[in-house]
Order: sequence, then C-alpha cells, then structure tokens
Amino acid sequence: MSNKAKWRINVPVATVWTTPQSARDLDQQAISSPADITGWLSGLSYENSLELCSSNLVQSQVLYGGEVLIDRIEGDWAFVFVPDQPSSKDERGYPGWIPLAQITKEINDAESDSVAVITNKQAGLFSEGNDLLQELSYMTILPLISEEQDRIKVGIPGSSAYLQKQDVSIYESVQRRHFGNGASIVKAGEQFIGLPYLWGGMSSYGYDCSGFAYAACRANGYDIPRDASDQAQAGINVELDQIQPGDLLFFAYEEGKGTIHHVGIYYGDGRLLHSPKTGKTIEVIELQNTIYEKELCAARRYWRETEES
Repeated sequence: MSNKAKWRINVPVATVWTTPQSARDLDQQAISSPADITGWLSGLSYENSLELCSSNLVQSQVLYGGEVLIDRIEGDWAFVFVPDQPSSKDERGYPGWIPLAQITKEINDAESDSVAVITNKQAGLFSEGNDLLQELSYMTILPLISEEQDRIKVGIPGSSAYLQKQDVSIYESVQRRHFGNGASIVKAGEQFIGLPYLWGGMSSYGYDCSGFAYAACRANGYDIPRDASDQAQAGINVELDQIQPGDLLFFAYEEGKGTIHHVGIYYGDGRLLHSPKTGKTIEVIELQNTIYEKELCAARRYWRETEES
C-alpha cells in the first residue's frame, strides 16, 4: 500500500446524508463520534425510519475504515465520494455528506497489502490491553499488520487495534479476496434473515435492498454498483427463464415496464431473498402470485462458477 494520505471513516457505520441539514435531532447518535448505531436505530419509530426515504434524507452508508474522497467542507460537514460504491451519480463514487467528526486522515504505512475482512455479523475491535473499542460490521475491511495466536493486529484510522481471529478472514489484498459462486452469495445473505430493513443501509445493523445485494456479492469477492438501477445495467444479463441461485433479480413499476425500484437475490425454486422495505425484515418469499412476480423485469449475474459445491 502507498504512503499517500487518505480519509477514512472512524465510526462503525457512517451515514451518508443528502445535505448537512438532513440529519434530525433524533439522529444525533448516528452523526456523533463515537456513534451509537444500535441506540440510534432502536430509537426510531416506523415513521422516523420511513422519513429517511420519503423525505430523501439519506443516500448510503460507509463502514469503519472505508475510504472517502473529500470534495469540500462546509462547517462541521464534508461532501464526499465513496470510491468503493460505484454510482452513475458520479464517476468518483457515491456522493453525499458525512460529519467531519466521523472522518480521520490516515497515512497508511502498512508493509503489505494484506487485509482482514470481518466475516461474522459483528466483531469487537480491541485495544492492546483487550479493552473493547468498537463493535464493527460484517464486511468491514482493514489492513493487516501482524498475526498472533488468537488475534490479529490491524491498521485503523490514525492507529492500530486488534480483532479476534475467529471473526475474520485474511487475504493477500483487497483485489485477491475469496471468490464465491451463486450458492455462496445466497449463503452470505441467508444469515441476515430477520434483520430489519434500513433505507440507505450498508451494514449488518440494517440493509436496504441494493445494500443487501451489494454486501452479499462483496462478501464473495464481487464489487458491484451501489444502487439497484446501476446494478441492473452491469454484470451479465440472464434471461428470466435461465436464472440460478445467486443471480440478482430486478423489479420495476408499471408491472416491470417502468423505473426499477427494487432488487433481490434469487434463492432458487421460485423464491426471492431480499430486504423489502421499511417496517419489514430480510426474508425469503415465493415469487408466484405476488406483486414481485408481476414487476420482475431483469436478472444479472455477477458471480462465476467456482470449485465450491
């Protein structure tokens, strides 16, 4: 890795807001540093959660240690691009506003490109003395510094800390992560059945529909666009009578002829694994005789055959 200074997220999950004014008084736990994501979400009513979408308050989220490109600063807020989240909105990455307090300037002087990827739903980040610093999300990726018997030392924004070996997988680089097949994508998503939907959600604290698809693919080595409409334009086109488990299915208004508004993972046997909408949880449903069956308009494949069964 280069020694070039980069801006990194220093909270478990940073929410990307539409404007600096989008965050409400009841969102303080989400915009502070340290942030309390569990506390924030538990305090939101259905109406509060729905407003994140209906009032266009939230755009996306970025995990701990994730890179952001700062375009400009206004007061306590930074307008950023998220390079790991490809978007037709901007070629530099997904755009939006994040509190400056949740961003740290990091000079990465790690000696190798090796990374640790959190593979459990959540994992504790510990100090040298084994004090819990933060609870991090599934698919948080941090540079590996060294390995010990039952824990690993990782680089974090501005310092270093430790993760339990049982919570992570280690790879030679971000680019050389494990590649899974379609069944692996289904398996990655299955573990989150019952997790409440969160508009803009990109973490194991809550996913929206496209964030869920993004995470399941990313967990298997495939980096895909952030939004459903962009996801439907990339990957390999699959005819609807040829879909296989792990393919992404897309749904559009006007019985499939209008604008794409939803994405899910094909589960197999005519079933859909998806994060439906505010007030619902991640679920597996039969497509037959549902609105989704009428709105199904496209399928894309991001995975490739592997030696996995």
